[in-house]
Amino acid sequence: MYFPATEGCRDVHNYERLNRIDEGQYGVVYRAKDKLTSAIVALKRLKMEKEKEGFPITSLREINCLLRCKHPNIVNVREIVVGSGMDDIYIVMDYVEHDLKALMSSMKEPFKLSETKMLLMHLLRGVEHMHKNWILHRDLKPSNLLLSNNGVLKIGDFGLAREYGDPLKPYTPLVVTLWYRCPELLLGEKMYSTAVDLWSVGCIFSELLLNKVLLKGTSEVAQLDHIFTLLGRPSQRDWPDYDKLPNAKMIKFGRYSLDRYALLKEKFHFMSESGINLLKSFLCYNPKTRISASEALGHFFFKQHPKPSSSALFPTFPARSKGERRQLDTIPAPAPHNPLNDVMAEFTVDEYGTNQTKNK
Repeated sequence: MYFPATEGCRDVHNYERLNRIDEGQYGVVYRAKDKLTSAIVALKRLKMEKEKEGFPITSLREINCLLRCKHPNIVNVREIVVGSGMDDIYIVMDYVEHDLKALMSSMKEPFKLSETKMLLMHLLRGVEHMHKNWILHRDLKPSNLLLSNNGVLKIGDFGLAREYGDPLKPYTPLVVTLWYRCPELLLGEKMYSTAVDLWSVGCIFSELLLNKVLLKGTSEVAQLDHIFTLLGRPSQRDWPDYDKLPNAKMIKFGRYSLDRYALLKEKFHFMSESGINLLKSFLCYNPKTRISASEALGHFFFKQHPKPSSSALFPTFPARSKGERRQLDTIPAPAPHNPLNDVMAEFTVDEYGTNQTKNK
């Protein structure tokens, strides 16, 4: 029996690396085998090369959040192992066969509605558990969601996750990958909470239905343009004082449609009224009235026919990570500085909703 608290971290050489799976901003992930038990695991090496003053805070947060969030729909951490050097530190996690983004990119058709409901329920259960434990993920997107051959979706990659509390404290708005970033973060809000994750859930929900990204901006300004074009311009009634957020002062809002959600309903014409209602609740401008994970799990959408699929009946797919390296995500990731301050000074949005460069 191995007791980490008294015996310390085991050596990474207890695992045999089989192949490289993926590389992200905060580490490299390998598929490996435990030499003692022959169990297949995911071995994530933490990036330490730029650290000169101890252990990176992002890795500490990731490990702490993962150890606190023990749930069937969150990737499980087995242990922390070390190599010969001070910068040779690994997180050992359960191996999960697929990431949702790579799987969807290989599919010609979207998931069936019953399968989408099952995946969304799994995602919401994981998000609900995180939020009940006072943890924000802050980077929910399909490439950070894992799907096992048992039909179980698991939330992974907690590199941007952090604890929050009550009362709220100001945090950086430069979180969440651009296509899944909520409007309050794009407008520079620092006092945010669980609602930022639920906007991302809404974007993932739409992507499961369409098998393509809903809001695909190339910059913060373009992303806001896509949001306002799809959902209409926000009003003081819908979202009080939105125009007082830091970056809102740098934007000249154009003439967007006042018929809220008309384009959204047209794009998802195949959805039931309850499905549209749930999607609207995720993509709600006002973070204070945006639906929570617990409320979403009780929504009538999941009780309607077709009912969510059973995990046991979910189709299986060949694991691309067994020897084949997944292509890196091309979605613009959160930048280390705020490019919005640079971009906003150069661009406005005209009355037709297009970007226009200011005359110098």
